[in-house]
Amino acid sequence: MSKKVLVVGGGGRCHAITDSLSRSAKVSKIYCAPGNAGIGAQAECVPIQVSDIPALLEFAKANDIDMTVVGPEASLAAGIVDAFREAGLAIFGPTKAAARIESSKEYAKDLMARHNIPTAAYRTFSDFDEALAYVKAGPIPVVIKYDGLAAGKGVVVALTLKEAEDALRDMLLDEAFGKGRVVIEEFLDGPEFSFMCLVNGNRLYPLDIARDHKRAYDHDAGPNTGGMGAYSPVPFVTPEIRRTALETILRPVAEAMVKEGVPFTGVLYGGLILHKGTPKVIEFNARFGDPETEVVLPRLKSDFYDLIEAAVEGREFETEWKDESVLGVVMAAKGYPGKYEKGYPVRGLDEIKTPVYHMGTALRDGKTLTVGGRVLMVLGEGDTLAKARKAAYDAVGKVDCSGLFNRSDIGAKEA
Repeated sequence: MSKKVLVVGGGGRCHAITDSLSRSAKVSKIYCAPGNAGIGAQAECVPIQVSDIPALLEFAKANDIDMTVVGPEASLAAGIVDAFREAGLAIFGPTKAAARIESSKEYAKDLMARHNIPTAAYRTFSDFDEALAYVKAGPIPVVIKYDGLAAGKGVVVALTLKEAEDALRDMLLDEAFGKGRVVIEEFLDGPEFSFMCLVNGNRLYPLDIARDHKRAYDHDAGPNTGGMGAYSPVPFVTPEIRRTALETILRPVAEAMVKEGVPFTGVLYGGLILHKGTPKVIEFNARFGDPETEVVLPRLKSDFYDLIEAAVEGREFETEWKDESVLGVVMAAKGYPGKYEKGYPVRGLDEIKTPVYHMGTALRDGKTLTVGGRVLMVLGEGDTLAKARKAAYDAVGKVDCSGLFNRSDIGAKEA
């Protein structure tokens, strides 16, 4: 078989997807729209933006694309899957209606409440004064989430009343992410982990567990980001905990969506927390996690295209995994997740022997330049997490770029 694949997106997640597809015996050609400097080594980059659905559809038709794999949430929320399916094209991802499990925090929480999925208690508000009064009357810390899409930055864990008030002002009065509502949740304490499942209606294809590090700085200090590093597997997530998460959270949610007439096909991402020994939901995403995908897919022994195709067709598929640990460190632009400068040259990548996934780079005049907030994800692999961690940080030390910073403690507690 000689399959042509279109990957929609241009970040580290899409580089990992492209890399995994490039190892498939079934794939002969990969296009990526719009791609980045790293992806260009394994795929033909196409200058189409992720939300330009008509142009993406036209490209897929003109180039006889056999399968389209969607990376970012923006494409899903814009209805790319609906448009491709209507045109009779194979595409991996949820419909616009099903993607609401990510694009609306309120929808996700209400769905969980209706079907008794374990998650934090919550209330939803659109009025600043009412929201603030509710926070003042309850315990601190408290979690405040913007209801819509916010590129991984619309969640604030407020440790003080002032932080909570600032977050509410930011989201409801200043409309930092646009006009919208907020979900206020009880604070759950415990270690977090990410559990992604490929889904087709009631059929689930579980991936291995990963752990993300959301805070910008060492010791989990600073603001929440899209993720500053990750590793897989996760030692504290035992087979029993994984089974509990699958059978009390991921499977019931997929089945609930079928019952409610919005069957989910694609990646159902559970952002989970081990609260008092029991997995509970922090959030759901409707696509591959970023940066978790970058550490999970390199551990997949099975043919990735075959897995995607099985999920789209709804047929059985048993995934096989490598025993090795993979740990990745994000190198981000100084100032991220706030304001940052672009255009710094990145040197030293040719000296690194471990995989490096590009998150926010562009190739100009033969030079790799920084163009995003998160710029690189540098991986290390090893038969223990400690060895994977050492390999990753050794490689980080070879990257020469004055505009980047990284956390130095990814995986330190577990390794």
